[in-house]
Amino acid sequence: MPPLEGELRSGFNIPFIKDTVTMRTRVKICGLTREADVGAAAALGTDAIGLVFYAPSPRAVAVEQAQRLCAALPPFVTSVGLFVDAEPDQVRATLAQVPLDLLQFHGEEPPDYCAAFGRPWIKAIRMRPGTDLRDLRARYGAAAGLLLDAYDPARAGGTGQCFDWDLVPSDLAPHIVLAGGLDPDNVAAAIRRVRPYGVDVSGGVEAAKGLKDRQKMAEFMKGVCDGDQSR
Repeated sequence: MPPLEGELRSGFNIPFIKDTVTMRTRVKICGLTREADVGAAAALGTDAIGLVFYAPSPRAVAVEQAQRLCAALPPFVTSVGLFVDAEPDQVRATLAQVPLDLLQFHGEEPPDYCAAFGRPWIKAIRMRPGTDLRDLRARYGAAAGLLLDAYDPARAGGTGQCFDWDLVPSDLAPHIVLAGGLDPDNVAAAIRRVRPYGVDVSGGVEAAKGLKDRQKMAEFMKGVCDGDQSR
């Protein structure tokens, strides 16, 4: 019997595997406040949703609201809880009531604080000239990844501004979730430039703060697919 296509012609039935796997950029849509938006984001193929537990944010959710949003998630969509310099007891109390899969720390939290809650976590870094990402990657070595956002001295995040993508070393890109001013019009270019593990969007897919726009979310997901064509 002749060997099947893709098998070695040595008499051994060993598959010949071509390196055709293409990296897919993961997507997190952050700052959701409505169950309908959670359902739409999941239906459009997002990998994760972000829930904001930071009272000053216009996208902040209460515990009871977060419970309903998590209950609306289908399997295999990650729930991410965003905290900004929260008291440890607040984080623990939230975790006791809301089924969060991943924690995102968006303030000045040190590594030992981030690792204290028994959940995988990512650390947000506000990017500006002089930021040493290699040093920060080493410092936060236990993090599942680094989320890079634009620096604004007045706000911890959600600035709607991009930062200089050339500040991201190419060798760190597989550990990076790119955020900061992403929207349907620029996400493909961002992916082509940085080649991050994932992208994070909030204001770029909104009709108003905390209220997502399904059409914008769909266009953003298409932009991600377009960017992935270059990977």
